[in-house]
Amino acid sequence: MSNDTVLETEDLAKDFAGFVAVRGVNLRVARGSIHAMIGPNGAGKTTCFNLLSKFLTPTRGRIVFDGRDITALKPADVARLGMVRSFQISAVFPHLTVRENVRIALQRPLGNSFHFWRAERVLDPLNRRADELLNAVGLAGLEDRLASALPYGRKRALEIATTLALDPEMLLLDEPMSGLGQEDIGRISGLIRNAARDRTVLMVEHNLSVVADLSQTITVLTRGRVLAEGDYAAVSTNPEVVEAYMGTGHA
Repeated sequence: MSNDTVLETEDLAKDFAGFVAVRGVNLRVARGSIHAMIGPNGAGKTTCFNLLSKFLTPTRGRIVFDGRDITALKPADVARLGMVRSFQISAVFPHLTVRENVRIALQRPLGNSFHFWRAERVLDPLNRRADELLNAVGLAGLEDRLASALPYGRKRALEIATTLALDPEMLLLDEPMSGLGQEDIGRISGLIRNAARDRTVLMVEHNLSVVADLSQTITVLTRGRVLAEGDYAAVSTNPEVVEAYMGTGHA
């Protein structure tokens, strides 16, 4: 694995009771890039994401992150190494404030205890960094609002702020535009581009306009295998890709 590659898989596969969901995937993600994974429904994208983040155990193959074999590690161990994922459904603590959501993530470097049983004021030194992150994702002025009161697009922004609070080397974003209105897509795209300035982003995304705008490299999956890889110009004109993916009406 070269220094220019932050994540690599070798012959990655996952079987479910005889059904092969992912078969022989060889993936290489360049350090500091935005890399997209696309494909029709059932192509194996989410399964592949679950394998990379260790929510599933591979049937075969090997996963290397930042030069370390993580194939046998647990999800929490992978996150501690600097690879953090988001999910299709926005994952925030609804009954905590916007600031409190970010402070929970910021507590990790303080040690093993999350200080649930200590006075809240011991966390006050984290407020400045939390507010910096909230400002960066366009949530300034909403620090004391309950997360449950935010519109869906703003919850997505809060999730990104919480993820960035973990200071990851690599972000795995699972359909970050899912459920967003057109007015929010540009905002979240901008947040992803800013987040990628000093880290690597791998995302699964159905919105091909977003993929074309953000991604340097695109891996196309179909039936659990890699069909094509390259920049948007290359994959969008590949006849097999047009037949398998773009001709299905997804956008």
